[in-house]
Amino acid sequence: MKASAWLTATLLLLAGGSALAETTLRIGIQDDPDVLDPHRSRTYSGRLVYTALCDKLVDVSPQLELVPQLSTAWQWSDDNRSLTLQLRQGVTFHDGETFDAAAVKFNLDRARSLPDSLRKSELASVDTVEVVDPQTVRIRLKQPDATLLAQLSDRAGMMLAPKASTGDVGSKPVCSGPYRFVQRVQQDRIVLERFPQYWNASAYHFDRLIFLPIPDTSVRLANLRSGDLDIVERVAPTDVKGLQGQAGFTLYNTPGLGYMQLMVNMANGDRAKNPFAGDKRVRQAFDLALDREALNQVVFEGLYAPSVQPFPQSSPYYDKAFAVPARDVARSQALLKAAGVSLPVKVELKIANNPIAQQVGQLIQAMAAEAGFEVNLVATEYATLLAEQHAGNFELGLSAWSGRPDPDGNVHQFVTCKGNQNDGRYCNAALDQLLDQARTINDQAQRQALYAQALTLLREELPVFYLYFDPRIIATRANLKGFVPNPDGLIRLAGVTRGQ
Repeated sequence: MKASAWLTATLLLLAGGSALAETTLRIGIQDDPDVLDPHRSRTYSGRLVYTALCDKLVDVSPQLELVPQLSTAWQWSDDNRSLTLQLRQGVTFHDGETFDAAAVKFNLDRARSLPDSLRKSELASVDTVEVVDPQTVRIRLKQPDATLLAQLSDRAGMMLAPKASTGDVGSKPVCSGPYRFVQRVQQDRIVLERFPQYWNASAYHFDRLIFLPIPDTSVRLANLRSGDLDIVERVAPTDVKGLQGQAGFTLYNTPGLGYMQLMVNMANGDRAKNPFAGDKRVRQAFDLALDREALNQVVFEGLYAPSVQPFPQSSPYYDKAFAVPARDVARSQALLKAAGVSLPVKVELKIANNPIAQQVGQLIQAMAAEAGFEVNLVATEYATLLAEQHAGNFELGLSAWSGRPDPDGNVHQFVTCKGNQNDGRYCNAALDQLLDQARTINDQAQRQALYAQALTLLREELPVFYLYFDPRIIATRANLKGFVPNPDGLIRLAGVTRGQ
């Protein structure tokens, strides 16, 4: 059965007939999310689901400003060592439990103490969380932290229902967002239904959401065109021209915060015994073999932004001193010769099993071959790829990061010694000191100077190869009204309706 026909049949079964289909919104996403526990998850596709499922203490506006969500106001102490949050009243979790300061304390303590929590490094500055009264919570810090509010605008600030979150949260998450969890079928669908007791329920107009993971961009778009999907995210750049101005569809192309990186296994288990980990000259040679602008033109129709740093050009922390270098095969070969490695230098590169990642991997493979590298591509489902990276079962891994407004969220947890997403286990005390200090300073100029020093170290050591930043390209059926795009790419459904 063709993919589109299978999807249509599935959706009719889920909707129970055409009557329910009118109040069902179907969203095509690129990857199947990993575990649906905000303290343990790391996929961008998971964040797309959480946007409807789990409210946060703070949200991010389309102008990348921090705005109230479950916290309506906040205040720093004079010494910037404590943050006091005023909480929204009248909020209930999906199981009926009341949202209050005790729930905030439970969540922040869980995020900091859960053995496999990926939020520990994001909340490393937190010393204690105190319940002042039912609607007020105070977070005391070990040292000032300029990044804390930004951390609370994503998974570190998502609130789970305490009573329902003592067991296996990932299989049935209970939050306080506009939609509650109904069902998940791995690699197939995630179903949510509207929560009538939501504090802002009148802003949400669909009874049911169905998220369908479809890795193939062509199949996602075909199902949008056929009417089997209402929204698709990560539209392929090659499809942008065909959708622009086409009747029946609306295309949103927003400069994004997210980037693609090649992570090197530097010290994570036996797979770190590879030429890349052993000599930075090999990594430098590989970097010089890459033509990032060619990647942009060949795969992305010139719509992406080649980069060698984790900060987008729209960020005040983007450093013009770190321009994308020209490809230099001769110099790359000279570095390999100086390193004394046997040619060809063999390395395994893990990539996601979607067409764009495979095209990027194939171009990298071809470019590197001209300099003396033999790159073996291994494609796998994206959540599996991330799990294997975390476990150390990789040499090179091509993975995306969806980006954060504060620069710390784009670099600290990936390259500091105890960073929770430092899959390569790179560790440099000097880099840690710079990035830790940048967390404690509010002055932009001082932070910029520290990040410039950090980028100098990263470009010299190259534990990570930054490749490009991608825009957030989302397409909808034209009868969907009220959608407002955001540079973070998340699909917020407040005020979205379906017209004729």
